Amino acid sequence: MHTLPVFDIHGKEKGRLTLPRTFSEKVRPDLIKRAVLAEMSELRQPYGTDPLAGQRTSAHYHGRRRDRFSMMNRELARLPRIHGQGYLNFTARLVPHAVKGRRAHPPRAEKIWKLKINRKEKIKALISALAATADKELVSKRGHKIGGARHVPLVIDDEFQKLKKTKDVIKVLEKFGLLEELDRCKEKKVRPGKGKMRGRRYKNKRGPLVIIDKDDGVAKALKNIPGIDVALPNELTVSLLAPGTHPGRFTIFTKSAIKKLGELYG
Repeated sequence: MHTLPVFDIHGKEKGRLTLPRTFSEKVRPDLIKRAVLAEMSELRQPYGTDPLAGQRTSAHYHGRRRDRFSMMNRELARLPRIHGQGYLNFTARLVPHAVKGRRAHPPRAEKIWKLKINRKEKIKALISALAATADKELVSKRGHKIGGARHVPLVIDDEFQKLKKTKDVIKVLEKFGLLEELDRCKEKKVRPGKGKMRGRRYKNKRGPLVIIDKDDGVAKALKNIPGIDVALPNELTVSLLAPGTHPGRFTIFTKSAIKKLGELYG
């Protein structure tokens, strides 16, 4: 069992805490990836075209030979065409390659986007992602600037949960050497591709995840800091612990949150 130092909000070591067995589990990137993709698939909104799009037409084809109204042997492509509509006479419609025709393979609203994962596998993935937060090498590999951090993972006393102002929270985080990490999260880059036209022009970095046992006002203060996410132990998801399927997010725990995680996952 590993022990961690517990710091107060002034940056001084207040005691030590034994980590739950969960944090000693083997990190399984394959399971984490499956779980994150399954969670992301639940956010997909079904979409599809109108089933009758391009088919609301009187166009049809006369296929009889040697008939007065036959459309065969007329030096025309054998397509459904409009009849008796003046200047639209003999205009091809309905088929995919005709003007105003239907689409060949349109998206259908009935398509099921949701990916399935076994309940026990999902729990295993969550435990594995939690264990990755205690691996300094994985956290550093993920891109977090933790060179000046006091400890990985960082455990702060429950006083932290009572802070209500963003400036007070930033002062506390600076005392733990996270100024460089907070500056990294301020970077805003223009997204490549067509997403720029679709309401997601900018991309932001994912910063620290803060896990608290009780929200006494700190959640609102933390949410004003770019890149930071806040969660309760019973609301944790694999996507929060391993954004983009990459395990090892830098995580800050409160003392009671660590104990709660031990009760939930052993």
